[in-house]
Amino acid sequence: MLKIRNLNAWYGPSHILQGIDLEVNKGELVCLVGRNGAGKTTTVKSVAGLIPKATGSVVFEEEELLGLPAHARFERGLAYVPEERRIVPGLTVRENIRLGLLASPLRKKEAQVIEEIAETFPRIKERLDQQAITMSGGEQQMLAIARAVVSKPKLVLLDEPSEGIMPLLVEEMFRYFKHLKETGVTILLIEQNVELALRIADRAYILDQGEVVYHGSAEAMLADQEIQDKYCAV
Repeated sequence: MLKIRNLNAWYGPSHILQGIDLEVNKGELVCLVGRNGAGKTTTVKSVAGLIPKATGSVVFEEEELLGLPAHARFERGLAYVPEERRIVPGLTVRENIRLGLLASPLRKKEAQVIEEIAETFPRIKERLDQQAITMSGGEQQMLAIARAVVSKPKLVLLDEPSEGIMPLLVEEMFRYFKHLKETGVTILLIEQNVELALRIADRAYILDQGEVVYHGSAEAMLADQEIQDKYCAV
């Protein structure tokens, strides 16, 4: 479904990604882990079309994405949930979710799809008409995820979804990721909580200094404490 080959990316003069090769098959949950500054966020932003200078190849469903603007990638079935959430102040929870449907054909069934997503997220269902900015950080993260998946994307890019969130909500969130995968949605997950991510993932990649240094099954990596300590310990 997603094939990344020899991906290089820059922020100004800084060469961040140095020849990344990565693959996500349809229906998989693949996690991308590594220390801060390893290039994980730059990788998913390159896929989403949010890095001005990137070379190599990013093929999604047999189509080259590099060169396409971010909105065109969204229209092809990509969804991106950034670490900073980007909840829009002044809008209710319902109105924030509605933003995820602006360019989607599902907009014609807006009320129905928002109701469906609310059923999946009980905390959101209780707060649909509440000002989104008044919710807790964890609830706002749930809202950001709901807004991304309401358009029924084929591939969801999740960047550090558990960052700064209380453990109870993190567990709830990861149960939802597992549910998403079971419904056929493909997920590329960046996560600092390596053990939690590996428990729900199929495969894992480790990035270090802009390069892939490890790739294998999530099960094998979970059992390999030495590799986790070497590349993932904070």
